[in-house]
Amino acid sequence: MSKVEIKTVDTQGRIILPKSWRNRLKTNSVVVIDEDDRLEIRPVDSNLLRFVDAVEVDAEHFSDYHKLRKGLRKDAFH
Repeated sequence: MSKVEIKTVDTQGRIILPKSWRNRLKTNSVVVIDEDDRLEIRPVDSNLLRFVDAVEVDAEHFSDYHKLRKGLRKDAFH
């Protein structure tokens, strides 16, 4: 169940997260995701294995990293 709380941002741009939230995160690092009309704060997920084989790419030039990157960027923005 989601909970909503209003927090004040201080003059230095800080937000205090309640101790109960910090204890639940089990980490001191968070990721702030800047969406168009909102900010999301999520714990850093150090398990990057969940991204392995998560994306399929139809691209050429796997032997040349720079050409591969250029091709992927071209496809992403068109």
